[in-house]
Amino acid sequence: MADWMPREDWVRTQPQALIAACVLVLDGDGRILLLRYGPGQPNSGNWWLPGGMLDHGEDPWTAARREMREETGIELGPEPALIGIDHRVDVLGTGPVLDCFFHGGTLADDVPVRLSSEHDRHDWFALGELHDTPLAAQLPTLAALHAAAASGTVVCLREGHLL
Repeated sequence: MADWMPREDWVRTQPQALIAACVLVLDGDGRILLLRYGPGQPNSGNWWLPGGMLDHGEDPWTAARREMREETGIELGPEPALIGIDHRVDVLGTGPVLDCFFHGGTLADDVPVRLSSEHDRHDWFALGELHDTPLAAQLPTLAALHAAAASGTVVCLREGHLL
């Protein structure tokens, strides 16, 4: 006979992971909007997609919309477009993170980007321009997400690489 454990005790024995939500948006030429982390940030000098960790009780799509608004001033539409999930074992010493990636669509050329204090620059990049660009994660991640956004599919990644 198996030992019974109260649910609250059993939950404490389960794996724990942080959840983040990021947004891939494109311009009319298919380039990706990236933000550079500013001085004093954990990833200072590195570029990555708008996004961040979920707030308590927040779902990934709501977090993606909030982070996009906070980090760029851009308001996304109401419908989620999940394009990828990535499991990373350890992110900056915080332990496991499950990244949820959403496609935020194609932005018009005249949409202004208003950066938060977390970032010091933004720019639009074609995948081929990123080989020497310092990224907060891996280029294969962006390539897989870009392909998923173009094809309307969802990719499953481990440490930024397709499974």
